[in-house]
Amino acid sequence: MKLKHILFIAITAVLFGVFYLGTTYAGTFLTGVLTPMGLGILGYEPFYGIWFMAAVFITYVIQKPGVGLIAEMLASFLEVLMGNMFGPIIFLSGLIQGLGSEVAFAAFRYKKFGYPQTMLAAVGCTVFSYIWTGIRQGYHTFAPGILIAIFAIRLLSSLLFCGVLCKLLGDGLAKAGVLRGFALGDRQKLTVED
Repeated sequence: MKLKHILFIAITAVLFGVFYLGTTYAGTFLTGVLTPMGLGILGYEPFYGIWFMAAVFITYVIQKPGVGLIAEMLASFLEVLMGNMFGPIIFLSGLIQGLGSEVAFAAFRYKKFGYPQTMLAAVGCTVFSYIWTGIRQGYHTFAPGILIAIFAIRLLSSLLFCGVLCKLLGDGLAKAGVLRGFALGDRQKLTVED
């Protein structure tokens, strides 16, 4: 990996870490709104896709194995350092979310990068995080309707933020010429020249 890749991962992880922290407080607010209705457990779900973005975005831009995992762990670590109320467990969550993304891109041997891959990465992050939070929060004690709602909302959030937005953001930056020297930027240049 080149120095510019390392710097790009670091800078992007810082930006996502700040964004993640703000999103945590938005989820806390929504949880407070939903709690009187007995739906507080769903408060963070619309935001889960945001928490997966570092892994999917970085992998889509750099297109190398492991970079998404590194970015997700770094963003979650920085989020904890900046004061995430859940503490160091968030770092482990970042690891699991990053693995969900990596598995999806690895299924295509890191050779194909498009909507099918970012969508599959969104699904991978959703499934891995769902299993993880299920273990931590005791999903086996929840009503089936709540479990379905948790998964469905998290998946929709992930498909929107990771499957669609990460690709659009990466493509937009590549078209603007910001990603020259990165796999996505170089591929975009070849497409324009053809």
